[in-house]
Amino acid sequence: MVKIPVIRTHARGLVTKFFSNPIAKILIALKISPNLITVIGFLVTSYSAYLIAQGDLVLGGSIMFVGAGMDMFDGAVARMTGRESVFGAFFDSVMDRLGEAMTLFGLLAYFVAEGDSNGIYLSFGALTVSMMVSYLRARAEGLSIPGDKGILGRPERVVVLGVTLIVGLPSWGLGIIVGFGLVTILQRGIHVWKNANR
Repeated sequence: MVKIPVIRTHARGLVTKFFSNPIAKILIALKISPNLITVIGFLVTSYSAYLIAQGDLVLGGSIMFVGAGMDMFDGAVARMTGRESVFGAFFDSVMDRLGEAMTLFGLLAYFVAEGDSNGIYLSFGALTVSMMVSYLRARAEGLSIPGDKGILGRPERVVVLGVTLIVGLPSWGLGIIVGFGLVTILQRGIHVWKNANR
């Protein structure tokens, strides 16, 4: 059986080679810095969250993909120009978390306006689970243990949420994020436990 991490690594390699690197070269030619790309990505994601809150799920989901895509370019530009830095990695991670939170708060506002209690609970659940998955990775790596294990990392959450927004089924997307996010929390917890006891 092909493992999820193998598929994920292969997919990222293809995306990097045929998509993010070519666009990164254009951004380098325009002299746009990695941190500026990070900020632009966050602003685009924030705008998508506003659209989602206003009920424009299709456009909001589409623009969310654009904002999330910017996350590939800042790292590529940093690597290709030799401008990788500890602060850059930290800043990128912080903006990623804020952007994801903004999107989920946008959905929360949408469900509040619709009076959809299930959607409200799912939004809170997805926000909590997503932050915990990211925290477990950060905490594990702080202990020098690889923390990217599990079935549903941030790229997968973005795809699930974006697709379900565009097709008009945001509750389904949130449910998937909550369910598989809990599985991912368990997977990462077990992985850290095994490695911590070696």
